[in-house]
Amino acid sequence: MEKGGRTYAGDGGKSRLMAERIPERRGRAATNQAFYEPHDPAVSAFVTELHYARGRSPRTCEAYARDLEFFAKFLGRDVATAERADIKGFVLDLAGKRRYQPAAIRRKLVALRRFFRYLVVEGKRLDDPMAGIDPPRLPKRLPVVLKEDEVARLLRTPAPAGRTEFQRLRDRAILEVLYASGIRRAEVASLNLSDVDLQRRVMRVIGKGNKERTVLINGAAADAMLRYLEHRPRGNDDAFFIGRGGNRMGVRAIWSVVKTVEKLSGMTVHATPHVMRHSFATHLLENGADIVTIKELLGHESLATTQIYTNVSIEHMRKTYEDAHPRDKRTDR
Repeated sequence: MEKGGRTYAGDGGKSRLMAERIPERRGRAATNQAFYEPHDPAVSAFVTELHYARGRSPRTCEAYARDLEFFAKFLGRDVATAERADIKGFVLDLAGKRRYQPAAIRRKLVALRRFFRYLVVEGKRLDDPMAGIDPPRLPKRLPVVLKEDEVARLLRTPAPAGRTEFQRLRDRAILEVLYASGIRRAEVASLNLSDVDLQRRVMRVIGKGNKERTVLINGAAADAMLRYLEHRPRGNDDAFFIGRGGNRMGVRAIWSVVKTVEKLSGMTVHATPHVMRHSFATHLLENGADIVTIKELLGHESLATTQIYTNVSIEHMRKTYEDAHPRDKRTDR
């Protein structure tokens, strides 16, 4: 059945995954991804508008849709009919019985807020039930950051047994890219061969909101990427990092690469692609980079978001000072 230029499979109203080619102008982060189609017509129209009118990636649209479907399951009816009391009850259920953390609750409320705002703008609803509902406050926590020696240990950890030379070089290149550039795991997964210039050591990245930016890589990362490319199987997929089947690696596969190396390293520290991103920013700051440059490399909208690394750097300095200064260690003071 044809609808809006797209073909839907008749599946009796169940949620569908629709394979589509995303227009190049929307950014390659979305290319060749499956677009999630909710069964609720109002939610489907909302995520379609998010994607085609606002340029949100299929991954972002699916996250919103699934959050709305989760609320619909709690509600027991269509999301569009929810009242303010329903949303308050939902928040209490999440925080109480389900023991959701404030960050997880806030994310679900963002989906609800945007959905109901969309209904009001489109004239499909007169009131906004999210009006006056404030998200729970987040506890002030500093990002987890690895020490420079800990990153070095991760990067020199041998690959697990059974890995092919291609897989070993690919995983090493992924780790080097994460630390050299500070890009997100979704940005690593979305890298295309045409996005990477190893001679100039620059990469073109499509970040949140499909915004394009240029990031830099160091010599170690460029060398690791070049060695990987020498063993990368030829295929039709333009993805820079591919799996054994020759297809683009997903975000979970990128995460798994880091977690596997973390376990093999024998360290007790928590390492993830995002921890590598935090470590990249903090180490640059500690070694003299200015905060504005770091903001641009990370792709932050606001300088205030990047400022948190200043606090991380100060805390790291304090710990180093307290560990090194002998005065407080003496018992005769």
